[in-house]
Amino acid sequence: MKKVYCIIPQIVLLLWFFLDMTGLYFGENCLVSMSYQDDGVFFLIYLAAVILFIAKEKIGKWFVIVWTSMWFAIQFICHEWYTIFNSGFMGSLDGKIKYFSGTIQWLQIDGKYIPDLYHTILHILILCVLIFTIIYTVKNRKKAKQ
Repeated sequence: MKKVYCIIPQIVLLLWFFLDMTGLYFGENCLVSMSYQDDGVFFLIYLAAVILFIAKEKIGKWFVIVWTSMWFAIQFICHEWYTIFNSGFMGSLDGKIKYFSGTIQWLQIDGKYIPDLYHTILHILILCVLIFTIIYTVKNRKKAKQ
């Protein structure tokens, strides 16, 4: 697998996550509110991981794998956990539903928290980056041994 196939999903994720730093509205509809105060550190760490991957691939690929694994685990606990178990560690179910009620939803079920469109795409992109980077690392390890 070529490095570019790993960099493209990383850049797409970086651009998508940047929307969280600026916020994006379509008229009255909110895709994501500006959350740089809450998520800015996560953005900077991921930006550093992407730069490290591009500049120093040997260590950068591991940084991307470790960071996106941890980031996905955190996102899972903050979002999908509520969907699966109807409760969580980051406040009440009702509070979670109310907090994200103003964002664009792809699915709504009364009394159930479903991650909004922005977070659903974010989680898919995080998983794509993680999977592509793992595949890239494994395939290149095999090539190096030959």
